[in-house]
Amino acid sequence: MRHGRRRASFPAAAAAAVGAMLAGAIVHADEPAAAPAPVTAEERQALRAEIDEVAARLALLRDRPGISSDLWADADLFAKAARWAVDLVPDLGGKRRDQLQSALRRARERVTALEAGRHPWATRPGRSIRGFVSEIDGSTQPYGLIVPAGYDPGKPIRLDVVLHGSMGAGGNAELWFSSQFDGGDGAGPAPAVDFIELHPLGRVGENAYRFEGETDVDEAIASVCRQFAIDRRRIVLRGHSLGGVGTWRLGLGRPDRYAALGPIAGPVDTHLFAAAPRKHFVRLEPLTPWQEKMLHMVDAIDYAANAGMVPVVAAMGDRDAFYPSHLQMERAFAAEGIPFVGLIDRGGGHSLTAPVLAEQLRLIGERVAPGLPVRPPKVRFVTWTLKFARCHWIELLGLGAHYQRAEIEAMLAPDGSVNVTKLVNIDRFALLPPALVPGGTAAAAPTVSIEGVAIPLPAAMAAADGSRPLVFERRDGRWVCAGEVGAVKLAGKRPGLQGPIDDAFARPFLCVRGTCTPWNAAVGRWADASLRRFADEWRRHYRGELPVKDDTAVTPGDLARCNLVLFGDPGSNRWIRDTLPHLPITWQADRLRVGGVDYAAAEHAVQLIHPNPLPGADGRYVVLNSGHTYHDKELRLSYMVFPRLGDWAVTKVGEQAADAPPATVAEEVVTSGFFDESWRLAN
Repeated sequence: MRHGRRRASFPAAAAAAVGAMLAGAIVHADEPAAAPAPVTAEERQALRAEIDEVAARLALLRDRPGISSDLWADADLFAKAARWAVDLVPDLGGKRRDQLQSALRRARERVTALEAGRHPWATRPGRSIRGFVSEIDGSTQPYGLIVPAGYDPGKPIRLDVVLHGSMGAGGNAELWFSSQFDGGDGAGPAPAVDFIELHPLGRVGENAYRFEGETDVDEAIASVCRQFAIDRRRIVLRGHSLGGVGTWRLGLGRPDRYAALGPIAGPVDTHLFAAAPRKHFVRLEPLTPWQEKMLHMVDAIDYAANAGMVPVVAAMGDRDAFYPSHLQMERAFAAEGIPFVGLIDRGGGHSLTAPVLAEQLRLIGERVAPGLPVRPPKVRFVTWTLKFARCHWIELLGLGAHYQRAEIEAMLAPDGSVNVTKLVNIDRFALLPPALVPGGTAAAAPTVSIEGVAIPLPAAMAAADGSRPLVFERRDGRWVCAGEVGAVKLAGKRPGLQGPIDDAFARPFLCVRGTCTPWNAAVGRWADASLRRFADEWRRHYRGELPVKDDTAVTPGDLARCNLVLFGDPGSNRWIRDTLPHLPITWQADRLRVGGVDYAAAEHAVQLIHPNPLPGADGRYVVLNSGHTYHDKELRLSYMVFPRLGDWAVTKVGEQAADAPPATVAEEVVTSGFFDESWRLAN
């Protein structure tokens, strides 16, 4: 679908309103330039004292009855943004200082209101800045909100989730982001539209809404749904530039979560993205075999087939440097037999004209009006990893091999019967309600056939209400019903426990440092340096304090709630020592054996991810000696943010300089790879 710069079939008044709203809704790539006048050390100390005073008042409100964690975060987000700016921004003069002082004033205003039992911002229409407390690390994360003038809390409303464009991870990023939405807590202008807009921060940085960036989006949606009457069958995902990258990836990876997608100017393939003629881009270095595999986790082009399950209205200017991505996705849709609805802004660059934006919203509105189907009669789902494993009434539970294309196609009859017609690279899956729920006028219980073969179901199904989800798996080349979900013990790689290393940080995690003497001093110094780097990068790029405990302080509750990220060696860290007998490696004081190869333990260490084998840690990971596998160098540009290691790696450690900055770690990856689908490694 092609549109010129003047063409738009949208009422003029509505187009103007939409254009005005979107003009403020999309966060642009560059932060405002800093003014040249820095604050003095004394002034910085005074600012910290002001922040501490607000933080002390907030601490007294943290568990007060009637103050939800969301309302508390609405006040704390200003204090946190101020603290990050004071700690991380060398130059706080000019406009940055104005934003900092405004944040402190706004923090006091909201704290004072909460102390008096008031929270007027929670119900006001128009633009506001809101927050939530993340389950990942307990940090406060902000999001922008735009509530329409006609919002009626008694009537569920559509929610549009809008992902912002590229935004650097500078210390004042949250101050600037908040200033785009905060106009005070009094009455203000509000758009006359029929949906609420949510603008997640996505943990700042260039993470492209991956891993904890995606979790941030999910948690922001949950926060809004707790406080507003949201029609969960009419949630739309939109985004521009880096937000377009995220829209394609999140929307096609989880096509049953959104009623429609609206990506704008978003690349879909890492190699093509990196090749765009942008002055600030750097060449993507040749990738290792394991890194090439990892692209199947992050590149939306590999999930194009899932557009058959969620409507997509894409848009891009034909003079945009990323326009080849638009054409690439159009070809991918054609190859999958899916019509491509793509608006082209003739002569447009990276930003679209208001008429094309308005037309995109009009088309999205048409598609989202019916809402997500309650009982879609057909599911066709493609994935390359069990991180993205569910589509409506089907959930994949086991693959033949990760990072190879897996596909399932199935039909749902009116009586609840299911006919699975296509299975590729899948060894286990579940049928979920409304599949197998009796419907229509048929007296017989629902049936299941897989690739033309009728599959016997448990006798209890005939007497049950039909709402029990069932697991099907391949045994000795034949498909069988293994029983009910929950009763079937799942082994091997499965949703939520499939790797790679970076996946551990998308859910609550706890870093654990060893307190004993390491077997090898060089490895101990490297592990300590790796933990310092992770803490530094987490604070700057992911806007939180890294959760860390000594190995002697870890509790059974930590084990049950968190992925444990263990730093050290079996001599220094008791938790590495306890888990090691259950891991598919050998680590001794003089020898490290991984994949049948021996390495000198005096100068080598292992990084890996594995299901935590300890009692009480079901469903959690254990990670050895690794934070994110991409670091400052990669986090400069979003196309470079993809897993740089697989499930495991052997690393040669160098000598860690005592005066090196936290981001500097002397190391060399010798090799990396993946555990098989049973979490094993050939020896």
